[in-house]
Amino acid sequence: MLNDYNIGDSRDLLKQVDSKSVDLIYIDPPYCTGRDFYHFDDRFTSSADYRELLMRPLLLECHRILSDIGNIVVHVEPKVSHHIRIVLDEIFGEKRFKNEIVWVSGGNHKSKKQLQRNHDTIIVYQKSSTSIYNPEHKEYDKETIKKAKMCPYRKQIYNTSALVNRQPNVVSRPNLRYEWNGNDLQWHVSKERMQMLHDDNRLEYSPITGIPRVKKYLDEMDGIPVKDVWSDIKQIQGVEKLDYATQKPVALLNRIIEMFSNKGSTILDPCAGSGTVGRSAIATNRNYILFDLNTEGKQLFEDSIKEPQNALTELLRGNP
Repeated sequence: MLNDYNIGDSRDLLKQVDSKSVDLIYIDPPYCTGRDFYHFDDRFTSSADYRELLMRPLLLECHRILSDIGNIVVHVEPKVSHHIRIVLDEIFGEKRFKNEIVWVSGGNHKSKKQLQRNHDTIIVYQKSSTSIYNPEHKEYDKETIKKAKMCPYRKQIYNTSALVNRQPNVVSRPNLRYEWNGNDLQWHVSKERMQMLHDDNRLEYSPITGIPRVKKYLDEMDGIPVKDVWSDIKQIQGVEKLDYATQKPVALLNRIIEMFSNKGSTILDPCAGSGTVGRSAIATNRNYILFDLNTEGKQLFEDSIKEPQNALTELLRGNP
């Protein structure tokens, strides 16, 4: 079962997985489309039936097998995302909601009756407050570098961020309200920290108000923090594209896997499709368990990773 593509109904196969043995579960389930999809009948009489007959049994087993430091990531379209959230809130608890990620996936289905959908919804819940999270960063883009300033003392480029806490109705800690450079305000840092930043030439003062902003030198940071709207990962193309309708990009799964699991973790995908999770797990040094009804998907996956190395295998390993 481990590091294999297993054929069968996920609701049955999940029962064979040990409790608390998986650190990350990624699910890209059927979307209640009302039609057959490969070997799965995605025709439910209502969205409620989809939620209760398919997703609830699946997610209950996922909760059981997820480790205490684990995360579950459910990739859906907006039409059914609220149904998934209802079940996840009930099974994992509302406080275990972590993120709703918008992946700007693009779309070409034009309609005169509604706005064109241009994104997928990726919902993240955690098993506990200590669940794995590894912040990701992107390389600085041209716009960020263009806006950066040159520090004449350090000969380094930097951007600035606000030190004033301007959020209304926030109860400030007493040590964050003080006068600095003629401005009695609520700050994000203590007066002691402000003095350290000043002494280290990390403050840039407004020539009009005298209010400081903190300098952030680009070469001291890891890049631009990844937030919850992902527009930098495009749909699959070129050598990566397999003959499978719902295939997701390896880059997308790489980011999810690296953010929400550690090297050596076991990743499970109960709706494996063409096996992108398996390919990403191999590329990021994780173990994988794949479930699906579709034997064609299993064959595509096995062909994509087998030796001799093909172009996709080279791509996964970072070789052009």
